Amino acid sequence: MKKRLYSGIIFVAILALAFVLKATVSNYFFDAFILFVACMAGLEFSKILTKMGKFNNKILAVVQPAVLIGVMLICIAFHKQISLIYTILIAISTIFVFTLVAFVWTLITRTKTNREMETRKISAKPVQFSFVKAINSMLTFIYPSFLVIFLTFINHFGDFTATFTCLTDCGGIISVIVLLLAFLIPIVTDTFAYLVGGLIGGKKLAPSISPKKTISGAIGGTVFCVLLSIVLILIFNSIPSTSQALAQAGISVWKVAIISLIGSCLGQAGDLFESFLKRKAGVKDSGNIMPGHGGVLDRFDSHFFVAPFVFLAFSLLFILI
Repeated sequence: MKKRLYSGIIFVAILALAFVLKATVSNYFFDAFILFVACMAGLEFSKILTKMGKFNNKILAVVQPAVLIGVMLICIAFHKQISLIYTILIAISTIFVFTLVAFVWTLITRTKTNREMETRKISAKPVQFSFVKAINSMLTFIYPSFLVIFLTFINHFGDFTATFTCLTDCGGIISVIVLLLAFLIPIVTDTFAYLVGGLIGGKKLAPSISPKKTISGAIGGTVFCVLLSIVLILIFNSIPSTSQALAQAGISVWKVAIISLIGSCLGQAGDLFESFLKRKAGVKDSGNIMPGHGGVLDRFDSHFFVAPFVFLAFSLLFILI
């Protein structure tokens, strides 16, 4: 219990520092935090797939998120020349490029591949094994790598003024608020789902996947997530400068409530998805970097499902205003 508490305090401190540095110095400090999360989560997911018998390229699972985020930052820097749609298409194309690299790499390292096939007692032809391994590697390029980049996009909402003209004078503060929501929605949902579920108990949510999760906890987590999101926006609305920015961006209390409601449900789906993967792999945690909490994937599984939705929801809001 103490390990879990200390790990939680350290995690919150690092996250708070990343937000402070983003708000006061540069967005790139938070990009560095996202980069670490993406690479570590990619490595942990690669190991989970391997335990499931889905052999993949562990090195590329770590390298691809770093390259992807680097390419996205270049595209963001040249946003006036490269639109947001093209930036996302470029991100998708990197998935296929790295899948091809994984396939070719396994083929050209023939000796190592034959040794791996012999060790794992795989009787297929090398080209077949290379193809399957490349497809398995592609899974790591999508989850969590591709999903993580939406946190980068949210972090740079203020740089997308060519697409979202309503953010021309308030992009910086809006990116902080939306990024804060993207992180708080999963954290608040998870925390209060644990507390309410432990207090009330009742029928299990998905006993075959995660025996400890209850329906009461899921509902409680969602309700508190929506309420605290509303409180957060009301606090920002009480500050003249941020109130003006929220109004200019078209962000209202009821819109945030709806986004938080859907985001909370998606976050819990992300949590269950990772629990399903771990059960298939026969492991308790994705890693041990955070004593008492497990790995980075354990801590951010909900964020990977929430971030794309939050980005798309607010993007649509900014376009339609």
